[in-house]
Amino acid sequence: MNDSEKLRAAIVGGKTYLGIELGSTRIKAVLIDETNRPIASGAHDWENQLVDGVWTYSLDAIWNGLRDCYAKLADDVYKQFGCKLTTVGAMGISAMMHGYMPFDKQGTLLVPFRTWRNTITGEASEKLTALFNYNIPQRWSIAHLYQAILNGEDHVGSIDFLTTLAGYLHWQLTGEKVVGVGEASGMFPINISTRDYDADMIAKFDAAVADKGFSWKLGDILPKSLPAGTAAGVLTEEGAKLLDPSGNLKAGIPLCPPEGDAGTGMTATNAVAPRTGNVSAGTSVFAMIVLEKELSEVHPEIDLVTTPSGDLVAMVHCNSCTSDINEWVALFEDFAEAIGAPQSKNRLYETLFNKALEGDADCGGMLAYNYYSGEPVTGLENGRPLYTRLPDSKMSLANFMRTHLYTACGALATGMDILIKKEKIAVDNITGHGGFFKTPGVGQRIMAAALKSPVTVTETAGEGGPWGMAVLAEYMALRAEGESLEDFLTNNVFSGSVSVTMAPDVKDVEGFEKFMERYSAGLAIEQAAVDSLK
Repeated sequence: MNDSEKLRAAIVGGKTYLGIELGSTRIKAVLIDETNRPIASGAHDWENQLVDGVWTYSLDAIWNGLRDCYAKLADDVYKQFGCKLTTVGAMGISAMMHGYMPFDKQGTLLVPFRTWRNTITGEASEKLTALFNYNIPQRWSIAHLYQAILNGEDHVGSIDFLTTLAGYLHWQLTGEKVVGVGEASGMFPINISTRDYDADMIAKFDAAVADKGFSWKLGDILPKSLPAGTAAGVLTEEGAKLLDPSGNLKAGIPLCPPEGDAGTGMTATNAVAPRTGNVSAGTSVFAMIVLEKELSEVHPEIDLVTTPSGDLVAMVHCNSCTSDINEWVALFEDFAEAIGAPQSKNRLYETLFNKALEGDADCGGMLAYNYYSGEPVTGLENGRPLYTRLPDSKMSLANFMRTHLYTACGALATGMDILIKKEKIAVDNITGHGGFFKTPGVGQRIMAAALKSPVTVTETAGEGGPWGMAVLAEYMALRAEGESLEDFLTNNVFSGSVSVTMAPDVKDVEGFEKFMERYSAGLAIEQAAVDSLK
């Protein structure tokens, strides 16, 4: 039996594992075999919409995108192996973390989905941070809920269930109101001892809103928190039809706890053990460092979340990373077409990224900000993409591109300096994944300079979150009794993986530091742009 025949038998026999992740610009499904090899995939591109000042995706966009993504996966299976996809050994749903999806008792969404990208909960974030003595970022579900209360929004009294995008989809597919503990940690603080929401903080919240007379208590409307490896329900008949209207997909498939893109990123990079970390760099960028102990103080720039198993993680999350780079590449694409020399997107990215390595280490005095929305780490409530320079700056394509790669890491470096310089945390290894690292050796080299740390990219890093979600589904289905996620990944998933590690170059580090001096000083320019360009 050749390899294709073996894979066909695995597909027909349900010996595969499916991960689906709804990212900010793409929904992607990955099917893996029992060796963790991706064997089929499907994708659907989408974009959030700014509606009445709120970044959102409509329910129609969510479901149409999810179904299209799954249909393309099923079509890929049929084209490669000549069989219909009817079942898998286990599956899981992940999505961009945080946000706000409140439902009433009839299951009706009370307000349009408010995504992580919104920076409209500043008052709630500040007050909850003080109440809990625990950093509550604006993106978190509890910040959105409390801001809605402070705003006096009518829908709050009707809430029966509050969840995230991943939690919503899992609920619709299984009927279970649960999330993975990593996803839960982006809704409300987690008690590391119990791997569940912090009961003392829930009591403080309930007391703080007691005068509002709501019929609910916070603990009653949050989804149940489950650690990785826990059974989280099965695909119902209704859920199967929602995902696959063709009727080929059968009910009864076990689902693992739904996770956020941070948790799947940690899984996909084998960064779930203490002193390990990963950087996910795409539309947004965030670094996750698994801690050995609690931080010494509250830092508004640092989120505390957990691994999918519930271990404490320091997270530096920045709202903008590659979006502005993508727009500039699109401009060069238009130029190439205008002069009669059209180029593929892949070639443009590869050419322009590699050109950046020819630039001056400090970008020749240029400066840019990639802020498509607010950036709490640097104190900006809104964003304006901006490029500027001094008259005597060294204007060149290489310096221009290097500037945009540097600024994609600027806010992240600001937050990471707090962990490294103030908290003195130790990190043995940082693994990178996401579109920023797609061109070999470029994003990796820039990120190593920005973080002043070796950065590793594995051969599976390009698969990203949906692959990590499929691995979490496999972990639930195949793990030995008592086997930790850390051991499962090390022994079963990454034991033979190929990776490349790049140490920071001294000149790059010095150049990046000079760039960051301009970056910090120039934040006033970015604020002026926000104030002036309405």
